[in-house]
Amino acid sequence: MEVKSFLDRRNLFAVVGASANPKKYGYQVYRDLKEAGFSVFPVNPHLRELLGEKCYPSLRELPRRPEVVVTVVPPRATEKVVRECAELGIGRVWMQPGSESEEAIAFCRKKGVEVVHGACLMVQRRKLGP
Repeated sequence: MEVKSFLDRRNLFAVVGASANPKKYGYQVYRDLKEAGFSVFPVNPHLRELLGEKCYPSLRELPRRPEVVVTVVPPRATEKVVRECAELGIGRVWMQPGSESEEAIAFCRKKGVEVVHGACLMVQRRKLGP
């Protein structure tokens, strides 16, 4: 999968599993995208806001449909997220290491959802440069 197309700055992102805990990857991925100038929504049903931005309880409740959904949740939760992405017509999912499952990857491929897995978004973004 060509990660460069996922990391196009024109894409709108949603980070599912965004966290208020700076030690968690859900926080780090969200902050990294924001600081790099990407448009990104935090998604977590247990947070009201993150870094001064409204946090949304689910993908369905976002004001706009993202082009890329980043999962930073346990594999079982990712399996639910990819089904929601397919229902909403979201065509790209980036599964952070530790969030992927074979079932979720197979589902994406079957439904024509582009998927990146086994690669850290923050590492790949930095490799591409500013």
